[in-house]
Amino acid sequence: MDHTRPPHRTPELHSTESAVSVLCALAERRGLPVSVEHAIGADESSRRTAAGAFAVTDEDGSLPHEALLEIPATGSTPDGGGALTPKISVQLFEEGDAHITVDGVTFHDLPREATPAFLEALFDRRAHLKRTWYPPFCRLVVSLDDELSYKEVVPMAYGGLSRWLNSLPG
Repeated sequence: MDHTRPPHRTPELHSTESAVSVLCALAERRGLPVSVEHAIGADESSRRTAAGAFAVTDEDGSLPHEALLEIPATGSTPDGGGALTPKISVQLFEEGDAHITVDGVTFHDLPREATPAFLEALFDRRAHLKRTWYPPFCRLVVSLDDELSYKEVVPMAYGGLSRWLNSLPG
């Protein structure tokens, strides 16, 4: 019997709205609440600082669209029921990339197409910590499949690890 995981699927997410739809459906399948904020127009986008006063469209006439999704952390019940999940925020940009923050650890410049697989990996607990004692160092590793993983340094100066981070193998 083959116990290998299939490689992550990267759906084609041509727009911010399509990514929002996929990520909201993913959270709803897991029974997790999600809140979404949209920033539409050059005057609302975080990366359009050069937009003129009262400009809504870019110079080429396009209407930029960014979104911020937030999924609150959930804790397991004392009897062991329910799953422990981290606080997640996903910031989707018009340029096709995303920033995902997991319990204070920010993964910068992920491809928008990788965001569903990234969240699935978090929910399926395919994440672990890589720690060293000297020098003290901690890195969060999220494995999408056997070949692709994302790694980011965990900031330890702000009160240590969250409950979810502490529950990860490492």
